[in-house]
Amino acid sequence: MDYLARESADLSAELWNELDEAVVGTLKNHLVSRRFMKIAGPFGPGTTGIVVDGVDKQEAVGDGIARITGRSAIEIPLFYEDFCILGRDMEHARQSGRPLDLAPAIRAAKAAAKREDELILLGNKTLGTQGLNTAKGAFKVKKGDWNKDEAGYADVVKAVSYFVEKGYLGRYALVVSSELYMALQHLVSNTGLLEIDRIKKLIGDNVFVYPGFGGTKAVMVCPEPENMDIAVGLDFSVGYAELVDFNHHFRIMETAALRIKDPAAIVVFE
Repeated sequence: MDYLARESADLSAELWNELDEAVVGTLKNHLVSRRFMKIAGPFGPGTTGIVVDGVDKQEAVGDGIARITGRSAIEIPLFYEDFCILGRDMEHARQSGRPLDLAPAIRAAKAAAKREDELILLGNKTLGTQGLNTAKGAFKVKKGDWNKDEAGYADVVKAVSYFVEKGYLGRYALVVSSELYMALQHLVSNTGLLEIDRIKKLIGDNVFVYPGFGGTKAVMVCPEPENMDIAVGLDFSVGYAELVDFNHHFRIMETAALRIKDPAAIVVFE
């Protein structure tokens, strides 16, 4: 079965390759969460749910019955963005030998990247899901004024100290709003270093900007797969939707869900 319905469209393999390259290239440039989160899967487009094992998972046995506690099931929803390429534009590109304008596909890919990052970092009210910045059970740090010398660095030190004390060893990633990122671009007195450079010396280059945060939000995680991951059924793919008025309609699709296995591996700066 051709799930993406590509065989229903009389389009060349070369065009499909161009669309795939444009969409995937755009996604790689704009996705934030996938730069530090591990992917579980893909499990296939037919996967609609998956289990999340918490740190307290165990098998309870008694009265001839064994059941697993500390395990929950979550939905893997489908997310999509549509775009259209005019038939006349395709014909002009074919006749002239000039490249086809793929701006509609690129804009849709940007929107798809934004949608996934919203799911991972902020959660989704419609689905009733939590994001990294809204996770219940996360450790909270009262944020200082990151415009002042060493305030941002001191808050990150608190987060690292917490992780080490609790045994969360491995990679650390800090995600900040645009406003906080700019606040970290000042020179620290008597060091010759930018504030952000001091932070990177502590946790590596895993400092990311997420404009969708707005304001002065920030979150830091230990994103090892035993703590959290992104469960993917269908990874980002371009499918053919329909031909309407001789214009070609496409859909970028993915099925994905955030699995927070241990919320204590998250630090939210309030």
